[in-house]
Amino acid sequence: MPGNGGLALHTILLDPADNQRMYVAISAGGVYRTNDGGRTWTAQNRGIRAMFMPDKCPEFGQCVHKIAMHPGRPERLFLQNHWGLYRSDNCAESWIDIANGVPSDFGFAVLMHPRNPDCVYIVPVESDEFRCACDGRLRVYRTRNGGSSWEPLMRGLPQKRAYETVLRDAITADSFEPVGIYFGTRSGQLFGSRDEGRTWQKILEGLPSVVCVRNAVFEDTSVGLRPTLPKAAPASSHQTRSRSKSKTRSSKR
Repeated sequence: MPGNGGLALHTILLDPADNQRMYVAISAGGVYRTNDGGRTWTAQNRGIRAMFMPDKCPEFGQCVHKIAMHPGRPERLFLQNHWGLYRSDNCAESWIDIANGVPSDFGFAVLMHPRNPDCVYIVPVESDEFRCACDGRLRVYRTRNGGSSWEPLMRGLPQKRAYETVLRDAITADSFEPVGIYFGTRSGQLFGSRDEGRTWQKILEGLPSVVCVRNAVFEDTSVGLRPTLPKAAPASSHQTRSRSKSKTRSSKR
């Protein structure tokens, strides 16, 4: 039965260790897996709650908002549900609740650290009825132990009347050391961190609702790697600026 966003197949994950295995996540449908290149599929939702259904743990029908996998540990997946935050360590055969120390287990975005399979970023929102940052404080939460505990990352982010929402594809990471994290909001603001979320700064505002954020790096052979600046993209998506290793920025292009 469709949710407000319809039956949206929003996430496709390919298993880098098995070219026959793939996962998809569907709003109001759940997680499905194929082990034979798409010829057959199975529902993989054991342990995921569906609080809006008579059977709170059905075989399928959960409103999964996002799933993520680290290529270095493909048997492990993380999942943000419509009420619920989960991890699987067995290729989605079963899921365990990891909402330990977060202000809400409702949200949309899940981002893997590009090198650390134990490190995940989420942006909780208050509830399905009030889809804004909890208590009006915009905070990114990070785990570095696979979800056993979470820490808020808020330095540089607005902490008063920040009724923001970050959608499932509106957060991304670059590949530098330290890793840069970038996210956009429904109100059209773009934020970035150069130090894996320890501190943040606003990059742009006044955009349409940001539904997708990606970053890119280009190389100028005369000066080495240089960062790109944000550039408006159609369909309310947005591209972030990337960074050079010296953390310099280029002029607008």
